[in-house]
Amino acid sequence: MQDRALPSIFSRSRKLAGAIRSRSLRESAGETGYLFEHMSDELVERLSFVRHNPATALLLGHPAPHLIEYLRAQRAAVTSGSGIDEEAPYSVGPFDLIASVGSLDTVNDLPGALIHMHRALAPGGMAIATLVGAPSLLNLRRAMLAADGERPAARMHPLVDVRAAAELIQRAGWHSPVVDSHTLRVSYPSLDRLVVDLRLHGMASRLASTAPPVTRQGLERAQQAFLEAADSDGKVIETFEILTLSGWRR
Repeated sequence: MQDRALPSIFSRSRKLAGAIRSRSLRESAGETGYLFEHMSDELVERLSFVRHNPATALLLGHPAPHLIEYLRAQRAAVTSGSGIDEEAPYSVGPFDLIASVGSLDTVNDLPGALIHMHRALAPGGMAIATLVGAPSLLNLRRAMLAADGERPAARMHPLVDVRAAAELIQRAGWHSPVVDSHTLRVSYPSLDRLVVDLRLHGMASRLASTAPPVTRQGLERAQQAFLEAADSDGKVIETFEILTLSGWRR
């Protein structure tokens, strides 16, 4: 039997380069990134609600400091997931808790990543992940379409929605799976300001395919299209749909 061919939607090298650059930008700005802060808040709230007090925890993606502090206050031994390939079996574990913050939306093999996450849990352990899902960044998507005119290029990657995420964690064997979402709305004065924030979060294009550069005229069309969604204060409300996935290992 031949191995299942994996999709090649994302470039690992571009994802790594973007992560390194975003970390440098956040350190220079002295901040964690509001999306990662928000996602970490969500995980702390969920963990407090289920009253799961893990002895060992693995944190993947971009956890904010207060998530780490919360777990250590629960006397958990916290392991950083830095360097772990989420699409391959983990070389560490098992853990009572595995939490992923903002990284699963750009893996080529999301079903495999969820399976590896589940298998690295100890019996009775909990997995929880939060990520940007569909629909998100609708104004940016419209702006990019306006930039390219009649020949749109692949500039933004597809995102998983609630229904697809629920099916995936069930297939991955997560026990008592729960998937829900909420919308985070952020106001921007310009397209340029949004792009700066996306780079701060490592959310520039990580697609394996390379789109042609946006022309000066295309950029002007994109900026204009973005501002067409502005409110009476001249701000554009951009949306991020935040998905939260959780489940257990029996």
